[in-house]
Amino acid sequence: MPDIHTALGAGPPAGTLQVTLFIPSVNRRAESIDQSWWRDQALSTLGRLFRGATAFPPGRGVWHDEATGALVYDDTVMVTSYIPAESLTDANLATLRGFLHQLGRDTNQGEIGLVIDSRYYGITTYDDPKE
Repeated sequence: MPDIHTALGAGPPAGTLQVTLFIPSVNRRAESIDQSWWRDQALSTLGRLFRGATAFPPGRGVWHDEATGALVYDDTVMVTSYIPAESLTDANLATLRGFLHQLGRDTNQGEIGLVIDSRYYGITTYDDPKE
C-alpha cells in the first residue's frame, strides 16, 4: 500500500477510532429542544477533547421509549470525530461522560447514544449533577 498521507500531501492520520454521538431534536415527550445549542456544545466538547469534530445534517430517526411504549420520531444530528485510541484517557472519558449525562438530563432523554469504534453505548440513567 502506498504512503497515503505523503501521496496526498497530508499530515499523518489524526486517528483511527470514530466517535459519534447523536443530538436529538425532541425530548422523550416529542417536544422540541434547542438542538442547535446542543450541537454546538457537542462540537466544542469533542473539539477540545479530540482536536476536532463535524456535525452532519439531521437525519430522520425513531426511538422506542420502552418506559411508555411510544415511538418518538426526531431529526437527529450526528457529531463525529476521528481520534487516536490513546486519546480515550480517563480524564477525557470523564469529561465526555459529564457532557453526555448533562445532555440526557437537561433535555429529558430516555437514552443518549454514543458509538465508539463501531460499538453502541446507550446511556439511560444520568448522573446527579450534585454528586
